[in-house]
Amino acid sequence: MASTYTSNLGVEKIGAGEQAGAWGTTTNNNFDIIDRAINGVGAITLSGTSHTLTTSDGTLSEGGNKVLVLGGSPSGTNTITISPNDQDKMFFVHNSTSQTVTFTQGSGGNVNVPAGAKALIYADGAGSGAAVVDLLDSLTFGGTKLTATASELNLMDGGTSAGTTAVAAGDGIVTNDGGTMRQTTAATFSTYFNANLVSVPSAITSSSATLTPSSAQSIYQKVDTSSNNVALTLAIGSLAIGQYIIVDKTSSSNTLTLSYPSNSQGVSLGNSVSFAIAINQNGSIFTFVESVKF
Repeated sequence: MASTYTSNLGVEKIGAGEQAGAWGTTTNNNFDIIDRAINGVGAITLSGTSHTLTTSDGTLSEGGNKVLVLGGSPSGTNTITISPNDQDKMFFVHNSTSQTVTFTQGSGGNVNVPAGAKALIYADGAGSGAAVVDLLDSLTFGGTKLTATASELNLMDGGTSAGTTAVAAGDGIVTNDGGTMRQTTAATFSTYFNANLVSVPSAITSSSATLTPSSAQSIYQKVDTSSNNVALTLAIGSLAIGQYIIVDKTSSSNTLTLSYPSNSQGVSLGNSVSFAIAINQNGSIFTFVESVKF
């Protein structure tokens, strides 16, 4: 009975009563084929635009390696045809050439491995309609299918490519919400920033007070003089340069007098002021404008 061969590796199955006294050579060759299929790393030198990756029965073949390291100098996109087309195959691929490599086995789908990239692929051995599939495409994590493109992932990883696409209220912005990554609309961010751009503390009513901002946040400060005169001193505090304090006298009764750090720049209206804007000029003094409401 003649030898037969396994479907995918071409391992020889010695027929009953065959190869008397010589079966050891065949068996050793089979072990080599299996060893290559499990851990073999094959260096393949590409040239031109095509290459045939063959697995032959009973032979240590190029297509029998588990890992394919592609080198050489192909003249353009190089198409590697996995042969024969009725063998199931799985390969780890490292394309170290300067060209894209396309793996094909039949008229089904192909897989492109860009220059310098790595891939895990399998060929389904379906004959003339055989397809090659990228096993890392559309991965699923915890039941969620990964649909991001490589370009999108690279952008999240710190890509520097930037466009000028206009931002709309419904656009999503990715944010870290206490350790959980979420996508929030630009409108939601706008609401937050508007609400936190300026703080509005309770109105000052005491006759003498100092306003020292405790955070880098502009302040809209109401001053109620309905019961008494108020002398208010403004300090830089934690304001960032360019942030400001707005002082608004809410009553026409009595007077409001403002004091600023020395060397601040502006024209003081003394106890006639009823509205003022003081801008942090350089971290130590204000530039201020005072006006009269009442």
